[in-house]
Amino acid sequence: MRHGEKRTSMAEQSQTPTPQTDQSAPGAPNRASRFASDALSVLRRVPFTSIVVLTITVVGIATGALWNHVRTYSWFDDIAYGVPALQEGKWWTLVTGWFFGLTPGQYVSIIVVFAFAVGWCEWRLGTKNAAIVTISGQLAGELGASLLLWAGSHTDWDWARNLATHRDVGVTTAIIAALAATTATLRSPWRMRVRAILCAYIAIAFLFEGRLADVQHLIAVAIFLPVGEKFFGDGERGFIPRTRREIRLLGFIGLLLIGVVEIAVWLFPGSGPFGPTEAETGSGWTALVDVIIVALIADQLRRGRRWAWWVAVVFGSLTVLATALVLGSVIFFDYESAGAVTVGTALLWLLELILLIKGRHAFHVPMRRKIRGGPLSGNDPRATARELLKQHGGGTMSWMTTWDGNSYYFGESGESVVAFQRHVGVVVVLADPIASPDRLAAAVDEFTTMSEANGLTPCLFSVGKETADAATRRGWRTVQVAEDTIVDLPELQFTGKSWQDIRSALNKAKKDDITFRMTTLADEPFSVLAQVRAISEEWVGDKGLPEMGFTLGSVEEALDRDVRVGLAVDPTGSIHGVTSWLPVYGEGGVVRGWTLDVMRRRPDGFRPVVEFLIASSALEFKEQGAQFVSLSGAPLARSDDGADAASMDRLLDMLGAAMEPLYGFRSLHAFKKKFKPRYEPVFLCFRDEADLPRIGIALTRAYLPDATAPQLIKLATSKS
Repeated sequence: MRHGEKRTSMAEQSQTPTPQTDQSAPGAPNRASRFASDALSVLRRVPFTSIVVLTITVVGIATGALWNHVRTYSWFDDIAYGVPALQEGKWWTLVTGWFFGLTPGQYVSIIVVFAFAVGWCEWRLGTKNAAIVTISGQLAGELGASLLLWAGSHTDWDWARNLATHRDVGVTTAIIAALAATTATLRSPWRMRVRAILCAYIAIAFLFEGRLADVQHLIAVAIFLPVGEKFFGDGERGFIPRTRREIRLLGFIGLLLIGVVEIAVWLFPGSGPFGPTEAETGSGWTALVDVIIVALIADQLRRGRRWAWWVAVVFGSLTVLATALVLGSVIFFDYESAGAVTVGTALLWLLELILLIKGRHAFHVPMRRKIRGGPLSGNDPRATARELLKQHGGGTMSWMTTWDGNSYYFGESGESVVAFQRHVGVVVVLADPIASPDRLAAAVDEFTTMSEANGLTPCLFSVGKETADAATRRGWRTVQVAEDTIVDLPELQFTGKSWQDIRSALNKAKKDDITFRMTTLADEPFSVLAQVRAISEEWVGDKGLPEMGFTLGSVEEALDRDVRVGLAVDPTGSIHGVTSWLPVYGEGGVVRGWTLDVMRRRPDGFRPVVEFLIASSALEFKEQGAQFVSLSGAPLARSDDGADAASMDRLLDMLGAAMEPLYGFRSLHAFKKKFKPRYEPVFLCFRDEADLPRIGIALTRAYLPDATAPQLIKLATSKS
């Protein structure tokens, strides 16, 4: 607020006429003085960076290296580091080489890049940590590269033997080490993106150029990525992205990178650790094949298509395997092959395969299949499910059945559909079957028959009372797993003492100029969509587990044009929070209400933004004639903490308690009480108690398809 008051004061002063020649008037703005003050403030925040940059500049001017090639000086061998310098006992070169560049252009670029890159690192890590990382990173890179090349020089490895005779100068390794360590302080999605860019640059430079500096950079990154993760990580951990979109995006970029590298290396050959790239016969045809494969599947991989994932994994695996066989032939049978492009590309494919295989659950989007048999034969299953939902109507969770990742079973008459997911031999039905009321029981029977005919265990998850009663009449067991929180809109008014928190949020938003906008997210400009994605991915990054699914949507589901999105926006256009609302259809395609799905807030934004968004959305839907909004049932959470001692109750209580510190389901359930909802029970239906262990595993997999075994073990052993 003080900053804003200062601006207002200056604006008022500017309205007072002042002679143009009187630059020293007390009220006249002094731009030069303000710039000097700001610059001094920055220098005080980054003293280590300032001292190093000043030292490099002074050394360059004093020696003339700032405008001359340093190799031309007779004393170059006395200040440059490398294997020869250490063999000659010139240990001081490990430090003296930092303050030079090989050419004037490199000298200037080192000064500029060090100032901005290390300055940014010092700003985030602090002066002491930045100095330790930078200095130790440069030394580790120099010593590690020298040791590696010295050992390689005693073999027949021509690249190592040649590079072991080189000397170099510069402090770029320190810059790389500082950047690698500082990435641990970033939040998603930039944390993973910066690391991907940094590692891609290091890998390509090493594989296809292989200079002394490239070896040092590789060692620095290999050491200081985990060092930064251990000592500077702020909540988020790990090197694999957690959201499906981020995995798909990195996989897409990785494929494009492979294609670009193939073409660039073929057009501009060099020499790396595996030999000269121009020496390979037929490398142009190999590059062409890779580029064609990349062009065919890259965009489909970005969309999460399962078939594209299979093509990438199979082709990449064949490339890696073929390269391994060729290398084996070269080593053991004296088979002649240069292998520079082949081996380099295979290593890039290996990195891509690691990402794709670890993130395989992000690629579940099927090809557009057709319904086989019955009156709906030839139709698109997902589109048909939507049509049936709009025709017959559904519950507050029915729209979730239209999301990617679900399979569909259509009744014999073609008038009903059951959405389900299959995990560990269990078919988990999501929400109530979509059918007319008189067909509901028949839909359950037909699906049960299909499941048992295929040797699968059926269960119904998150179904309403009518479906649970129909299952109970057929001998199924039922247990309440959640409560749907319903706010009726026709009589909604935020008046009275009990609504004080909600009114305070609305009033504070008005005071802070935070406005509400209900929109279709797919129609918003890129700037808005980018902010929404960043807020969501930052929220996921703070959790100890990957992005959840099943009954919990993400920004991808919010992009559906049938979904409405509420945004809290300040006067600068910055988004402070976002909610998405799924339509609840009645018979005849009429929207009866809306269900809350995505709910995210910016950590440093308007504090009561969630209350503001929900309240504003409810009032907006009320004006449109909706009957209710559902704040949705928090999974694994109930108003009654579970006095029932049934096996599934105990299992859900255990899972809920374990996941509470990570996702806050029970806290969220308590938060929704502010809106004075009425509760409707949500049930799990199963055939036999002996099926419960498998059902528990299937539900865990449905919610956490991306979780690794160590993460699940951590979840099982965690305490609320």
